[in-house]
Amino acid sequence: MQPVKNLFNAREATRPVIIGLLVLTAIGACLAVLTKQWCRINGWPDAEQHLHLCYSDFSQLFGTRGMADKLFPYFTGLPAEQALEYPVLLAIMAGVTALLIPGTGFSFERQLAYFDVNSAVSFICWAVVVVAVAYAAKHRSRDAIMVALAPGIILTSQLNWDLLAVMLAMTGLLAFSRKHIVLAGVLLGLGAAAKLYPFFLFGAILVLCLRTGRMRHFWVSLASGVVAWLALNVPFMITAFDEWSRFYTFSGDRPAGNSSMWLAFVWTGMDGSTMSLISNGLFGVACLGIAWLGLTAVRRPRMAQLAFLIVAAFLLFGKVYSPQFVMWLIPLYVLARPKWREFLVWQGIEMFHWVFVWLWSAKWVSELKYFGDSWTIEIFYGLGIVAHMAMLVYICMKIIGDIRNPEHDLVRAEGVDDPLAGPLEGLGDSFVLGTKTRT
Repeated sequence: MQPVKNLFNAREATRPVIIGLLVLTAIGACLAVLTKQWCRINGWPDAEQHLHLCYSDFSQLFGTRGMADKLFPYFTGLPAEQALEYPVLLAIMAGVTALLIPGTGFSFERQLAYFDVNSAVSFICWAVVVVAVAYAAKHRSRDAIMVALAPGIILTSQLNWDLLAVMLAMTGLLAFSRKHIVLAGVLLGLGAAAKLYPFFLFGAILVLCLRTGRMRHFWVSLASGVVAWLALNVPFMITAFDEWSRFYTFSGDRPAGNSSMWLAFVWTGMDGSTMSLISNGLFGVACLGIAWLGLTAVRRPRMAQLAFLIVAAFLLFGKVYSPQFVMWLIPLYVLARPKWREFLVWQGIEMFHWVFVWLWSAKWVSELKYFGDSWTIEIFYGLGIVAHMAMLVYICMKIIGDIRNPEHDLVRAEGVDDPLAGPLEGLGDSFVLGTKTRT
């Protein structure tokens, strides 16, 4: 028990601490495998995979997007409704892992192999995220335990390729904290080629660079990120523009998706593009508010605090909240506000929401075979949506409180002003709204 006790009391990310964290991550990955075991044994039949809470895009897309026939995404020649509406880096990952599966054509054995290969890739990304958080947390490396055993990651790590984007986002922030500005930009740019949200982290860098008067760091990181994004995207834009652009047109035109607040406005008759316009507008206003918060706070906010607020605003106002999106926030929460009790309450609510997402979909995919015409599942599903959104708003308010009252900040209590500040660490303020600048 002594090694476990040492890990929970750890400060610096020493070799024994990293090994201990990787062991915990392996335990988390084993638990993740168990959550999908029914489908690994019985396959992924339409309604039953939802009922047994083991649906995965890995297995679903393998048979419906041409990967079983080794057709590479964007170049499949399949009808538009079968095209892979994913960003470039995820499409590459989906296509390359399909090429690793022996044979051709769809079969349960090949579907399972594809699922397992992509699950292994996700677990590797998970381990890298844990290590990145441990190093980024500096004197609070023990907080990475939350990431290693997070229920939200255990349940959703095999749902989609989101952990690839999370890995790139977190290693990008770690690189910035180590003053590798170009590398940070490249990693965030690659992350944006997998999921859009890593691009928003440049917003946190912008606010902190404005406050310190070091705008060169922002422009260098942003330029590096744009170059990295273009390097991956331009070849596909040139050779398969319609397929490449499908992700962006689909995102703009799609109707309100599961678990978003926009489900409450479907009755208005608004189409997907109108909702996108309003959603993006609200997110833009939220970003301006976060920037104002960062530029008016008496003490400069920490990078993780601003990053969490930006990503949370994107999720709260977005048209879709897929269950795996919680993974975007978990590492940022651990770096922004590492409070175990609050974290566990949040994760418990996300678990509740996750269960009823799948039971609700099982009911409708089975055409009421499961749960009949009772509204019980809808009621619990609705409660899950409200609860997870309310908890996210609560966490945002607490982080805003920490920014306004930095003496309550647990991370700063460890003697480090901002573990992710990197080249901005120790600098005085050059630009602060509503108060005199401090040097």
